[in-house]
Amino acid sequence: MKSENKGRPSAVWPPFTPLKTGTAPLRVKSGKGVMLTLEDGRHLMDCISSWWVNLHGHTHPEIAQAIHRQALELEQVIFAGLTHEPAERLAHRLVDLLPEGLTRVFYSDNGSTAVEVALKMASQYWKNRGASGRTRFISFEGAYHGDTLGAMSVSHRSVFTDAFRDLLFDVDFIPYPETFEDDADVAEKEARSLAALERLLASHAGAYAALIIEPLVQGAGGMRMCRPAFLKALQKKSRDYDILIIYDEVMVGFGRTGDYFACRRAKTVPDIICLSKGITGGFMPLAATVCTDRIHHAFYDEDPGKTLYHGHSYTANPLGCAAANVSLDLLIENHHQFEQMAQWHRDGIDMLRQEKRLQRFRVCGTIAAMDVAAGDGGYLSALGPLLRQRFMDNGFLLRPLGNVIYILPPYCIRREELLSVYECIRDVISKIPLD
Repeated sequence: MKSENKGRPSAVWPPFTPLKTGTAPLRVKSGKGVMLTLEDGRHLMDCISSWWVNLHGHTHPEIAQAIHRQALELEQVIFAGLTHEPAERLAHRLVDLLPEGLTRVFYSDNGSTAVEVALKMASQYWKNRGASGRTRFISFEGAYHGDTLGAMSVSHRSVFTDAFRDLLFDVDFIPYPETFEDDADVAEKEARSLAALERLLASHAGAYAALIIEPLVQGAGGMRMCRPAFLKALQKKSRDYDILIIYDEVMVGFGRTGDYFACRRAKTVPDIICLSKGITGGFMPLAATVCTDRIHHAFYDEDPGKTLYHGHSYTANPLGCAAANVSLDLLIENHHQFEQMAQWHRDGIDMLRQEKRLQRFRVCGTIAAMDVAAGDGGYLSALGPLLRQRFMDNGFLLRPLGNVIYILPPYCIRREELLSVYECIRDVISKIPLD
């Protein structure tokens, strides 16, 4: 195969990559733990969990073995009219880990579709109850919820959505009260956001199906963080006006915020929660949208028109469910790994405080981020590709979001390995001249 492909242009169209100016992708041969081995023999430390999915390290043997055993028994079956033990077991385990009240699990296969299901579920919930005018959604500035049309609609208008602007439905956006170390204005920002929500709800409460938020951390929007106190206030305001709350925990679920789920850490209970990415430990595509009995009951009817007509060929794939069940075992058995990482991040940040170009340090559980001062801040900042290449040259897989550097490693990383990431950041930044 190598000889057949040698010299031929790649047939692969890579994601999120400018085709003419993007660098050629590096071919990965294998992975183990936090390390990736390239085909040319070089090693890279995976500091971002391969787009935030890998929880326990690459090629974890227990998950690999579970997939093998499941493949020998049942690899795939239609999930409409049929079911299987791995899916049922996983659903019950998710319900047991989530806050009380989230009881019904609808499977799909990736984060965008988990959000798409949530939007359809919320909208049709009101229609099934006879409130057909509740069709609008409220989201947050800076939000990113995925790349399908519905998910893009509730995402902040940006480079990710610009090409499809005419296809998206209208959404009302309110400020996201992002905060960071030594932020003296956080309470004021939270008040402004809640006041904006109050104005919308007071004027058009009967028009809204739901509010959607990435709780505690906005991911692709720049690892922007908010406080648990804000989520509590947001929940109260939404309950006062009887609109649904959707938590997009596609990124922050499964330990990323220092607890199993962001809603647990914030002590809040959404009406619908979207889960994916880390659900299988990074081995298989799988997603789940979990809702309350209240929402589920609105679809429990003799009228076929009240059915949620949504599904995917690989819904509740047995291989994915088997991987997810073992990943949950590992998550629960080794909970100290994600619970202690915040302090390691803070130790690393202490190494960077003398770098004048770094600012707005922030940590939430296993996620740490900082801004690099730049004249062209944002996702398309010229600093992004420059930093990414320099980190790669030093053996670290980091993909800055423009001028935002973030570290989001697998939980198996050791303290000294994580601190070496910060040493690399310090060395790279120290060699980039200030503007």
